[in-house]
Amino acid sequence: MNPSLRDLPIEQRMRLVEDLWDSIAADQRALHLTDEQKAELDQRLDAYEADGNQGRLAEEAIADIRKRLSPWR
Repeated sequence: MNPSLRDLPIEQRMRLVEDLWDSIAADQRALHLTDEQKAELDQRLDAYEADGNQGRLAEEAIADIRKRLSPWR
């Protein structure tokens, strides 16, 4: 890792990663999927539709993750 990046607090480095990821996600139309990737996504969508399981709310999943991580805080 670049030494100047190591000098930043971890919170700031994490924010930089999040900002970078958000910038990539915003340009997702520029990313092209291969035929294999498209087929895999179609297969997963078909399996999801056949299963009918709606999953759970993101807030519930995040709360569960935070609960599991709480010993490390």
